Amino acid sequence: MRTIRLLVVIALIFLPAISFGSERFDGAWLTKLTCPPKGNTEGYTWQFVSVIQNGSLHGERGTAGQPGYFAIDGPIASDGSAKLTANGIVGSKEYARGVFVREGANYTWDVKAQFQETTGTGTKGQGLGIVGRTCTFEFTKQPPATP
Repeated sequence: MRTIRLLVVIALIFLPAISFGSERFDGAWLTKLTCPPKGNTEGYTWQFVSVIQNGSLHGERGTAGQPGYFAIDGPIASDGSAKLTANGIVGSKEYARGVFVREGANYTWDVKAQFQETTGTGTKGQGLGIVGRTCTFEFTKQPPATP
């Protein structure tokens, strides 16, 4: 019984630190996605706002279900590392790589990211590497809104 009480006290002491670690990135973040041109595929840069709430990121651009839509989601670890998932719908074949790519096709990316107190960076997974291209993410934390 005494051991259980000791464990509960220790858990209560360290719980705020654990919670703080996963929520220290909470807030609005300007997200900049850059995919450079490669071969016959045009490059592009998008900027949109993502929100980290309770240690989990969510951002989107465009209209859900429509060509050109893009969403990125995933948890941020207390050390700032993140394995995010991006899903989208191809808006134009000119900007998408792949033999079978067409407007309206769905795609999914794995994104490896690292966050600091007010900045972050990320890189899209290469996939097969032959067809893919390196797309990068820059995250900048926005100041809290003034009431």
